[in-house]
Amino acid sequence: MKGVILAGGTGSRLFPLTKVTNKHLLPVYDRPMIYYPIQTLVNAGIEEIMIVTGGESAGDFLRLLGSGSEFGLKHLNYAYQEKPGGIAEALGLAAHFVGGDKVLVMLGDNIIQKNLRRAARDFQAQRDGAKVILAEVENPRAYGVARIEGGAIVGIIEKPKDPPSNWVVIGVYMYGPEVFDIIRTLRPSGRGELEITDVNNEYIRRGAMTYERLQGWWADCGESIDWLLRANNMVARDGANHPDD
Repeated sequence: MKGVILAGGTGSRLFPLTKVTNKHLLPVYDRPMIYYPIQTLVNAGIEEIMIVTGGESAGDFLRLLGSGSEFGLKHLNYAYQEKPGGIAEALGLAAHFVGGDKVLVMLGDNIIQKNLRRAARDFQAQRDGAKVILAEVENPRAYGVARIEGGAIVGIIEKPKDPPSNWVVIGVYMYGPEVFDIIRTLRPSGRGELEITDVNNEYIRRGAMTYERLQGWWADCGESIDWLLRANNMVARDGANHPDD
């Protein structure tokens, strides 16, 4: 299974911290933010990783990360997103890299306390389809909310006014190689982007979506300045990416 980390976007919700740099290069406690998703994928057993980024700070990722040897990787791959076009559009840039393999996709501003090893192993054993990770949050209106019936996800509603649950889809997605065929069928949403929720709902429509509930905490560092501060405090208190949990 390949790994893809999406680290583009403008970081407008963290302005002015992002006025001169990419948000994924900002510090979270004692490391740059981008270190956390890389370590998460490495802990899940993934050895081939691509980082998709963009903007004027794209070259800083190469200067910071190099070949990925600091994480025990032999090589890091990079792709450039010329302009923000949504999570699904950014993932589409990794099609050649992923090829016919399965892929674990993680947003570069997401940090988890524990690890994804079991979820990745379960998805490897899954014949086809997709898997998402759910976390229970206090403000589900800000995210894609899972509607669960009979133990299965029957729909994901993006930023609903009346959430059907407090369980939201975090920035971790696992797909078979057919995901790129799905992305090619998407049309831009009202905000002009290819939405990952549309990809996930297509898998649900096909009856090919599974999920796991996250153990430990999850931080969405790009949500707001307050969330970035909260993430710093949680990492300082508890650490992150625990490899043995």
